[in-house]
Amino acid sequence: MKGTLVDLQLSGRVAVVTGASKGIGLAVARTLAAEGAHVVAASRTRTADLPAEVVHVPVDLMDPQAPAHVIATAAERFGGVDILVNNAGGPPPGVTLPRFGFLTPGDDDWRAMFEFNLYSAVRAMRAAVPLMLERGGGSIVNVSSGGARQPAPMNVDYNAAKAALNSVGKAVSEEYGPRGIRVNTVSPGPTLTAWWTKEGGAAAVLAEMTGGDAGTVIKQAAPEMMRLATGRLVEPQEIADAVALLASPRSGSTTGADFVIDGGFLKEL
Repeated sequence: MKGTLVDLQLSGRVAVVTGASKGIGLAVARTLAAEGAHVVAASRTRTADLPAEVVHVPVDLMDPQAPAHVIATAAERFGGVDILVNNAGGPPPGVTLPRFGFLTPGDDDWRAMFEFNLYSAVRAMRAAVPLMLERGGGSIVNVSSGGARQPAPMNVDYNAAKAALNSVGKAVSEEYGPRGIRVNTVSPGPTLTAWWTKEGGAAAVLAEMTGGDAGTVIKQAAPEMMRLATGRLVEPQEIADAVALLASPRSGSTTGADFVIDGGFLKEL
């Protein structure tokens, strides 16, 4: 039985989570489901790790029609949408990051990066906002990146797409805050997900550059390289906990904010 001090008041609310098959998205879907929300999870494939009660919508979010389809599915199944978590992002399908140097990505690379990390979220918000207005409000949480605020000659296109997402989220929060829709951003630092751990992923790329091994990169080299004050990568659940709080009515006066959960990656005030 939940006490009033910890109840996030999410029971019965309808939540859409994109990129929910693994990593941060999976942790968010699990957390919202555990809090009693009706969760609709969007990803290309369903993994066995998703709770049975979560409704999965198999989509490729590179498809311009996919976000609206996911939102429509949630509305058909549960009568509306209260929460949207735009988590899908990172390397587009078939792309490996990190990618070094401004001249490395070409036009097609830039287009794919913005399609996945910006346009899919814009389309999901465009579909969700009218449904939220019908219900008197809602909460949108966009999962961005510390890289949006820390430009560097690595993943230039990715960081630019996330910076654009931050800007859009702030604008939507200003427009729809008076009508009950809160829009917030969560900016993770380097997080222990498949981006890092998969075969050929970021840890393997950096290991090849440094002459080490992927395990050492994850545990030591990457935290040192990125000057993480905690000395370790962020855990997906740490991001999910912040998302759940922002989705909750208990964050009713929080909108247009950017919650940084990055192990001390960003150093500026």
